[in-house]
Amino acid sequence: MSPTSDIYDVLVIGGGPGGYAAALYGASAGLSVAVVEKEKVGGTCLHRGCVPAKEFLETAAVFRTMSGASEFGISASEPKIDFSVSQARKQKVVDQLWKGLSGLMKSRKIETIEGVGKYVGNGRVEVSDGRILEGQNVILASGSVPRSIPGFDIDGKIVMTSDEVLSLEFLPSSVAVIGGGAIGCEFASMMADLGAKVTVLEALPQILTGVDKDIADVVLRSFRKRGINVHSGVAVSGHTPNPDSSGTTVHFGDQQSISVEAVIVSVGRRPNSEGLLGEGSAVEIDRRGYITTDPYMRTTEQGVYAVGDLVATAQLAHVGFAEAIVAIKHILGEPIAPVEYSKVPWCIYCHPEVAFAGLTEEAARAAGLDVVVKKDPFGGNSRARIIGETDGLVKVVAEKLPNGSAGRILGVHLVGPWVTEQLGQGYLAVNWEATPDEISQFIQPHPTLSEAFGETVLALTGRGLHVG
Repeated sequence: MSPTSDIYDVLVIGGGPGGYAAALYGASAGLSVAVVEKEKVGGTCLHRGCVPAKEFLETAAVFRTMSGASEFGISASEPKIDFSVSQARKQKVVDQLWKGLSGLMKSRKIETIEGVGKYVGNGRVEVSDGRILEGQNVILASGSVPRSIPGFDIDGKIVMTSDEVLSLEFLPSSVAVIGGGAIGCEFASMMADLGAKVTVLEALPQILTGVDKDIADVVLRSFRKRGINVHSGVAVSGHTPNPDSSGTTVHFGDQQSISVEAVIVSVGRRPNSEGLLGEGSAVEIDRRGYITTDPYMRTTEQGVYAVGDLVATAQLAHVGFAEAIVAIKHILGEPIAPVEYSKVPWCIYCHPEVAFAGLTEEAARAAGLDVVVKKDPFGGNSRARIIGETDGLVKVVAEKLPNGSAGRILGVHLVGPWVTEQLGQGYLAVNWEATPDEISQFIQPHPTLSEAFGETVLALTGRGLHVG
């Protein structure tokens, strides 16, 4: 296909999760698709985000397991970390996945065009090499970039964002993590497990804002037990680099300070929309840089869609996947249900892990719902005892019926070992508006970590086994 003479069915700007998902899904339906990508397909998630971060968290898990091997009667020398080896392994994992994705896109006859794309209106995309491409439909999926804060200029050595952290060849001995959200807590957990002295500075009253408070409190207790200092409700005001360039002193709160070797700025991400739209575009962009869309991912210009971090929705790769499918189904004229953002699955990979779907107890009550709640600590779970990881909790929030019994399940919240792999049945329960009576009929395998969810739901029927 010659891009100078033919018009693609779908033209995508950005090859990250939202962009490549749209391309793969569209191509599998027989559409002609091209993707304009400035670097490598896979986007931040594959190259500088989800995948490399989880690889390092797995390194931390292996280190943690070896450090506690004596508890299982296994004698081993004190483990040491060569982070350059972990870095090389991370890159190997990333490269293998990137090659697999590139090959898959090629096999589906998706044309990948290297360059920076700008949407200039009327279905036309201008590439940085001067080419003009045309699409019957255009999907904007240029992703996001790390946010920065005043007083902390990123130098990649002392002050870093997630981009720089994931490229480190050696670990700093002490770190201040600014921001106690999902990304900040993952970095704090990983660094602490590998031997760094870690301090988390969070401006809001609670780390992991948006997570159910009971769940966040378990993480907070675990962090403090492992020596991670957490200061919440404090603002940072700047930092003073050491004269010998060996580190810096971070200033925060009420004239407080801490000296560290490195600072990780982890205060969220902003949409990568600067320079994305030309003067001929009728696509609306809000004051924060997000593209305005309707529930079908349509922008304010006909035939133009936007998905992923470019839209003011949950910044999760799998949400980008879902939005991409919505956009392609709309292009195909197929029946489609918009994404229900209040019910999407969330996973946070710190130690202990966090996973949830649906409303928190606080959000449900704020919405005027009368609720009934059950909690089950992992301390009573056989498998958790076997593997030696009992810090954790299962919490289920259900609608309270007039007779006092539990109705539809509104939220499922998990913290503990491998809960990111256990969320599936809770996610389905929330999205299918299942009731405890319905779920309690399913047999849970024993002994497993996942049976804790079934036990908690069974207790909501009023006839629990191990949970009161």
